[in-house]
Amino acid sequence: MKLAAPTYLATLASLWLACETPPPPPATPWEAVLATAPALEGRAEYLPSPYVTAGNRLYAVGHQDGTFPPLGWHVTGEMGGIWDHPIKLFDGFEAALAAGETITCLDSAVAFINYPFANRFDYGPVLPGLSVSRLQFVPDETEGMVGVFLLKNDRSDVWEGRLLLTATTDLRPVWLGERSGMRDGPDQLRFDEEHACYVGQDKKNPWYALWQLPGGQPLDVDPPCPGEHPGQGVAGTLALPLSLAPGETRVVPFFFSGSYTSLDSALQTLDRIAADPLAQLEQKAQRYRQIAQTAELILPDPTLTQAYEWIKYNTDWLIREVPEQGRALSAGLPDYPWWFGCDATYALRGVLATGRPELARETLLLLKRLSEETNGNGRIIHEASTNGVVYNPGNVNETPHFASMVWTYYQWTGDRELLDEMYPFIKRGLAWVETSADPDGNFFPDGPGMMEIHGLNSEMIDVAAYTQQAYADAARMATEIGEIEQAEQYQARADSLRARMERAFWVEASDSYADFIGTAREARHLIEDAIIRADTLGKPWAVAELEATRAQIADYPDSLRQGFVLHHNWVVNVPLELGLADSARALRALQTARRFTNPFGMFVTGIDRDESAGSDDGSFARDKKVFSYVGAVMTLPTGVQAIAENTYGRPDTALDYLQRMVRSFSYALPGSMYEVSPDFGMMAQAWNIYALAYPVVAQFFGVQPAAQRQEIRLQPQFPSDWDEARLRSLPVGADQVSLFMERQSRGMTFTLEHQREDYHLILALPAGAYSRWTLNGEEVTPDRRGAFDELRLQGPQQVVRVRP
Repeated sequence: MKLAAPTYLATLASLWLACETPPPPPATPWEAVLATAPALEGRAEYLPSPYVTAGNRLYAVGHQDGTFPPLGWHVTGEMGGIWDHPIKLFDGFEAALAAGETITCLDSAVAFINYPFANRFDYGPVLPGLSVSRLQFVPDETEGMVGVFLLKNDRSDVWEGRLLLTATTDLRPVWLGERSGMRDGPDQLRFDEEHACYVGQDKKNPWYALWQLPGGQPLDVDPPCPGEHPGQGVAGTLALPLSLAPGETRVVPFFFSGSYTSLDSALQTLDRIAADPLAQLEQKAQRYRQIAQTAELILPDPTLTQAYEWIKYNTDWLIREVPEQGRALSAGLPDYPWWFGCDATYALRGVLATGRPELARETLLLLKRLSEETNGNGRIIHEASTNGVVYNPGNVNETPHFASMVWTYYQWTGDRELLDEMYPFIKRGLAWVETSADPDGNFFPDGPGMMEIHGLNSEMIDVAAYTQQAYADAARMATEIGEIEQAEQYQARADSLRARMERAFWVEASDSYADFIGTAREARHLIEDAIIRADTLGKPWAVAELEATRAQIADYPDSLRQGFVLHHNWVVNVPLELGLADSARALRALQTARRFTNPFGMFVTGIDRDESAGSDDGSFARDKKVFSYVGAVMTLPTGVQAIAENTYGRPDTALDYLQRMVRSFSYALPGSMYEVSPDFGMMAQAWNIYALAYPVVAQFFGVQPAAQRQEIRLQPQFPSDWDEARLRSLPVGADQVSLFMERQSRGMTFTLEHQREDYHLILALPAGAYSRWTLNGEEVTPDRRGAFDELRLQGPQQVVRVRP
């Protein structure tokens, strides 16, 4: 049935509410704040899995059952707890109720409810007639965390007892801390009577971890509910006497703070968050409402709409600010809470498409600074810890990808100041690619790209494709700067590289681009490794294919160089993501790629697929004994494939990939998508915003900004079964644009809105697709430009109707 727009929107709203867990009736002001926010309840089987309480300065990672077990692999068992980068403060905390001689540990929450900016743990009736919940959040711009226990007495008599709060410090440096002179020492503990708080300090450093239970006093006993806490930390317990009248709900706040510079700083933070914590919760709730309302989507697919909204929240969770280093988007939690070149250059495209230009700018500047300090030649780093120590000076793909990201940022913002600063740096980076990363001078850089497979570091398809894009974008930057001769040189290289790449990387027999170009000797070695991998994983089809390839190249001269399809890695689709292939070849490659999918999306490495993959919608983490990406389906490859499908005019297939991807939304952590679908790796991952938001905003809605010219081109291509869709309040430069699409039985209606009179909108639709155009009810004739009919619009609101 066809719905009128208001009915349609109301129906979508009711569907969202049905999908989200309604919060309990607000018995306290704290619950009243949360009652106005989206809320998602986790699945019972994932209570013993991670969550995050997010903040840009401090965050906590524990399990959804309310415990803090050792977790993470980057620093084994240490990636959970409470972190104030570049140090860790606490391994975690435990709570208990004491009534007489009986102690009841609050270590088994029966429900976990996630909010965009807070968490709730419901323990149920832990004692007859006494139920307990725990709320917690991290105030913005603060090295502290606020928690609240809600105790409700449903008995007919008074309940008397004590609340016990035990915290265990673990003041230790971040990963690679030793490279910057950070040395971990044993912790010591004292109770500060003046401030009524425990003070933990690392004996070798001015690192402090404080906690307070207002009205609580120190209890000189062993922890009543001890957890497993590695490291050199110490534990202390605070006890608060309680008396609850029949029917009473008691709110008991508690606080954590820390500092890696001084005790005074930690005490000031503690005082500040304890002064009015409810107001700080309201402030954070309001900021997250603004995130929801910026670049807001209303789609016919409620799951996709909800996932998009929460991925915007996830992005905010991953902002990592360390004043000595800067503020930027980190890669993922819990094991990658620092900064990466490649993760950022993907993610920031989605960040811009969801209205966060300031975050994109800050991230670009931080990566530039760390790269200059480390390399000094324009090469972009791969990975840097939050103490500023760089682990890997950069994979080859990251330098050209960064260059294109700067141009993308300029298109969205018109920020000439940043372009002027970045352009000389980008020129040096491309010079490094040409001289140091391309020893044979064929413009195919040698070295690792996105695929981290041992031995796979020759001329990689993704590196070649992103380098081609970088030259094309550098030509545009040079033109903007006024370096016309340089622009011509960059464009000539881009054109030459595109043609050479098509000849060298395309493998006709495989209907695919090659994983890499290398010698026959290199290929034979990689084949042997791949056969072992495929055989170990039980993939007989892959073993047979690899053995056939081995036989085919057995007599090739060792030094023969050509493209090889061995692993069917997802990066063979990067030329399609960028639109570098001609349409006929692209359609063949897109069809080949569909072989390497499961219900959640694209395999990272195609030879890991087996015959059960088409119906395998269960847990990936369940059988994992060690951390490994072998056999993984990941959000980034799936998103890249959706973008590739859209690039070649196939939005229905693109939507299929997105719907596969969002099957993992809330699968393990409510409100998030794991890095590896559906439940493995990072529980929140930065590049998910690119994988999900970019194909919807930049391709379905067709937003193509040119803020430097004060133009916003809208070139929509919606899935065929979408009758209506709305994008509201998307920032582009100094403007904000909104687009509402409604499909009729014959034709479509577009309502376009924006704020700035000095900006122009351009609506572009496929040439000849519609013979009748009306603008605000008046017949108009669009301009034919190439493959599109275009209508240039000015004014705050325009209604365009088109018919065949």
